[in-house]
Amino acid sequence: MAVITSLLITTVYGRRLIDFLRAKQVGETVRNLGLEGQMQKQGTPTMGGLIIIAGILIPTLLFARLTNVYIVLMLVTTIWLGAIGFLDDYIKVFKKNKEGLAGRFKITGQVGLALIIGFTMYNNPNIVARQEVKLPITYDAPVQFRMKRDNNGKDKPVYFQDVKSVKTTLPFIKNNEFDYGKVVEFLGGDYERYTLLIFMLAVIFIITFISNGANITDGIDGLATGTSAIMGFTLAILAYVSGNVFISDYLNIMYIPYTGELVIFAGAFVGACVGFLWYNTYPAQVFMGDTGSLTIGGIIAVFAILIRKELLLPILAGIFLVENASVIIQVSWFKYTKRKFGEGRRIFLMSPLHHHYQKKGFHESKIVTRFWIIGIMLAIITVITLKLR
Repeated sequence: MAVITSLLITTVYGRRLIDFLRAKQVGETVRNLGLEGQMQKQGTPTMGGLIIIAGILIPTLLFARLTNVYIVLMLVTTIWLGAIGFLDDYIKVFKKNKEGLAGRFKITGQVGLALIIGFTMYNNPNIVARQEVKLPITYDAPVQFRMKRDNNGKDKPVYFQDVKSVKTTLPFIKNNEFDYGKVVEFLGGDYERYTLLIFMLAVIFIITFISNGANITDGIDGLATGTSAIMGFTLAILAYVSGNVFISDYLNIMYIPYTGELVIFAGAFVGACVGFLWYNTYPAQVFMGDTGSLTIGGIIAVFAILIRKELLLPILAGIFLVENASVIIQVSWFKYTKRKFGEGRRIFLMSPLHHHYQKKGFHESKIVTRFWIIGIMLAIITVITLKLR
């Protein structure tokens, strides 16, 4: 129902929003970068991310359990980053300032959201993970057990508790789990007191990097929208298996109570992206603007953190990572060579990476389709990591 409702909202009301934006002359200002067909996009309605946000929020409010802390955090993320992106687009369009909202204010907003997410996850009593514990039991939480067959073929009881923890999923290792506190284990003594600091730094980095990665990826028609839909569908699968006690036990992965509700939010997210793609494919009738791109990137990052799959993002969100990295590498190399040789040199013909392929003569539709294919491959690899250890 969330998927269907979201699709209806974005496709039916998307046309009305486009007409409204065109009537208000809310058009994209395009800088001439010498790319084929680029200047034809001048004046295309922007701020279409508003319809994506509506397509996410309305089905979630209708169908999700609003007392669920994970749903609350996702709603906060959507509204928070949507407001930052909207302010950025508003300054560009209505204040005629091409730079938009200053970068430091964007980063401050993203860090502020990360602090809310991190502290809530660390302190909220309803955010727990089911972990195997050894006797004697030292925690106050109720103990559960089940019979499990050992390597010798004998059944023995295994004890579990729902405990506060910042453990997360780490791919390709034997037990598939990683504790942020272990990063500073070398300090010895009471190293666990630094766990919150390490966790908060990781949350801040992940949210800012992925959110900005989506923003940078949104450079050609349908690229960010399509790849985000693929990531959203994959995250829905991960949330379902992590929040289902039987499937998580079968897969031998961390069971996280109450996260199954997030599948409704993920369904609304995928529906909103696919519905928006109806108008955003080449040639785009509307752009999402920072209102959409910052929001969808932040949603993917926070969603992954909540279901403790954030360390899978380098695989799942590989498109965002590479696009972001291409800009960092290009700028860093240009500055270094300018300082050393007196003239700046480039590694790519243009960054982000999709512009590099445009400069090589590829049509943007071909670039987008191939990036989608890579995104699907990365999504499959991400799901496989649950059992590939």
